[in-house]
Amino acid sequence: MQSTGTDTAASGPTTGFHAVGAAAEVLPSIGEMRLPAWFFGFEGILAGAFDLLRAFPSAWPALIVLVTVNITVSLTVLRRRLKLAGLLWRGKGTRRVALALVGLRIGTHVLLGAAGFALVSALGHVLMALVMAGVTVGLLVYVQRTALTALVASGRATA
Repeated sequence: MQSTGTDTAASGPTTGFHAVGAAAEVLPSIGEMRLPAWFFGFEGILAGAFDLLRAFPSAWPALIVLVTVNITVSLTVLRRRLKLAGLLWRGKGTRRVALALVGLRIGTHVLLGAAGFALVSALGHVLMALVMAGVTVGLLVYVQRTALTALVASGRATA
């Protein structure tokens, strides 16, 4: 049977059924959507990768392995949480955080160089890597908490 534009009676119950089915759909909890702590560790290491490579130039194979593991884990173990990641990257706040981190890295190196304290030692680069990792993890935790709170408030997740 073909549907016509005047068949309102046939489309009414179907629409109602889908609305009931959507309401019956179980919403994910924020515990299910929250990223695990070890994921932030990966991101922290990657945030400090530039300075780690400056301190230990022969460490690049280990960083390539970490990047590969990070991508593999993100696409497998964290597959269900990719929706949260997509929502995070659509938010202006996350993009601002990413740009602020790049600006912080460049600005810090420029300011230290201008003040005569350019990072030339391995210890200086390791300390800078730790600072960048800490700032990155802190900001990622903040953005995640803000996004999860917004999802609960909008009714897309449960507390």
